[in-house]
Amino acid sequence: MSVLNAILIGLATGLVFGFALEKSRVFEPGIIIGQMQLRNFLMLKIFLAAVITGLLVLSVLHGVFGVKLSLKPLLYKADLIGGLILGLGITIAGACPGTTMAQLGAGYRDAIFTVAGGLAGAMTYGYFDAPIMAFFAEKGDKVSFDKLLGIPFWAAALGLAVMFAAMLWGLETWSPSRNETGPDLDGLQEEAASQAATPLRTAHG
Repeated sequence: MSVLNAILIGLATGLVFGFALEKSRVFEPGIIIGQMQLRNFLMLKIFLAAVITGLLVLSVLHGVFGVKLSLKPLLYKADLIGGLILGLGITIAGACPGTTMAQLGAGYRDAIFTVAGGLAGAMTYGYFDAPIMAFFAEKGDKVSFDKLLGIPFWAAALGLAVMFAAMLWGLETWSPSRNETGPDLDGLQEEAASQAATPLRTAHG
């Protein structure tokens, strides 16, 4: 693949991803923080929908067209510590690396500081790459559900897709997405209700 084709494919993928991100409202800081506080589950629902789609596509590509899969090794120390640091940063900033650009495009000025912090973190990691890699050095195994269950990949992928679809249906039934976005589609239902009630309390003394 040429560099130009790679750039064009990257731009097209980014446009589709950005469009879906904006329409789903997952880039909203209120939605992200609400998910971390377990006040709403719109973010989890979108992620489940993405995983289900990916499993279906991969089951077809691998099972029908024979596309080879490249598994990443399971690194317990790096995954656990890195996941905790990432989760803490997402909760504090109300953004993740994928949503920051969407927030900038939507006019959230705070996202500028998130981008600056991300760049500073990347530079710091670059300078301390050797000791960080030495600390997280471990031999990980390439684990997959199809190997654990002893069944073909397409069957495991379809089974997981069905399980996640049932989970998604249960979440949506328990807490509909239209009730989680809030009146301004920013995930701030409680704050909006509180602000709406303030003039009434003032008027009644």
